[in-house]
Amino acid sequence: MEKETQKLRVVNKGGRPKAQIKRDCQLTVMCNIIEKKMIQSNAKRARTNVSIYLRQIGLNGRITAKTLPREVLKFTGTLNHMAANLNQIARKRNKGEDLNTLDRALLNQEVRSLQSVVKEVKNYLA
Repeated sequence: MEKETQKLRVVNKGGRPKAQIKRDCQLTVMCNIIEKKMIQSNAKRARTNVSIYLRQIGLNGRITAKTLPREVLKFTGTLNHMAANLNQIARKRNKGEDLNTLDRALLNQEVRSLQSVVKEVKNYLA
């Protein structure tokens, strides 16, 4: 009886869901080194990878670039900078070292900076 219930139970293994239409065909493009660098540069400028870039160019004749507003890019940069600073402080604390006056001042500055960013985001979304 238990074996039958085990067979009926489907276990979700997690992971990335299967694509409905699997891209399993490969297409090779021959080019010289200069053309390769240009294609890679154009794909990077379009904020996509080379495979998606070439597929869109081949199918549509154009690329839809993913552009983010300047405010979002500035916000992301600020968060990355703050995360790096907080990570350094956390690493020091995890080693068992006490924070000196400079580190405490930096931590307070980061907290105020984070509060400022939160206000900017609220104002931007309002």
